[in-house]
Amino acid sequence: MGSRTYSSARRFTACLICFSLLMAIKADEVENEHEFTYLSNSSKGPQHWGSLKEEWKLCSIGKLQSPIDVMNERVLVSSEIGRLVRNYRAAPAVIKNRGHDIMIEWKEYAGGAYLTRNMYNLLQCHWHTPSEHTIGGRRYDLELHMVHRSSEGQTAVIAVLYNIGRSDPFLDKVLANLNDPTKSKEEIDLGVVDPWEIKFGSRKYFRYLGSLTVPPCTEGVVWTLLKKVRTASRKQIAALREAVHDGFEDNARPLQPLHDRSVFMYRPGFQ
Repeated sequence: MGSRTYSSARRFTACLICFSLLMAIKADEVENEHEFTYLSNSSKGPQHWGSLKEEWKLCSIGKLQSPIDVMNERVLVSSEIGRLVRNYRAAPAVIKNRGHDIMIEWKEYAGGAYLTRNMYNLLQCHWHTPSEHTIGGRRYDLELHMVHRSSEGQTAVIAVLYNIGRSDPFLDKVLANLNDPTKSKEEIDLGVVDPWEIKFGSRKYFRYLGSLTVPPCTEGVVWTLLKKVRTASRKQIAALREAVHDGFEDNARPLQPLHDRSVFMYRPGFQ
């Protein structure tokens, strides 16, 4: 099992490197939430995203779509995919209410993460309620996405799951600005924001090749889903849901088929 996992991890890493060189994608999420919805009974709901625009067709026909359910018994455990190396730095940022989610965007270089033998610079982070990914069929209360991009144009997302519990300090700072009635609701200057304040808590993570979870559902996204589940308070999660536009309180895309993809879990020292 160990040699098979080692070989599979090597092939997975090589595949990602080739993908980034051959497809320098500009995987931007759609900004206009009026073009789609998460409501299952709507003609603009997730099951119809792929037919709403030609450039969104991957939402329906793609074979590398996200999110997925991570089944522990199907995960290949390996240390060969490498530990998660981060070199973030504090930088000026703004918070935006995009209607379908709340996003923090760094306006200057905020460092990044070293993934698949390449450096990905941090661009923004945003939240989904409830979680988009599930583990063994279990859905969590909140999911944070930290969106990165390499110099070749490939996108990587680091995802953090949250259950209801103690409040999250980073979210406290975010919501304090979002709920300030003296500030504009379109874009709020946060001053300098340190990405290190987003706590991970564990070196273990799941890795697979997927897509954006909103239109245009661009594929080739390197997903890193942290194994450690953190906590956020019920009040914090409610505040995120109340801030978005009506109909986007539940902004989690339905699970997508895994097809023939491999999912790895990084565990330090595993042979």
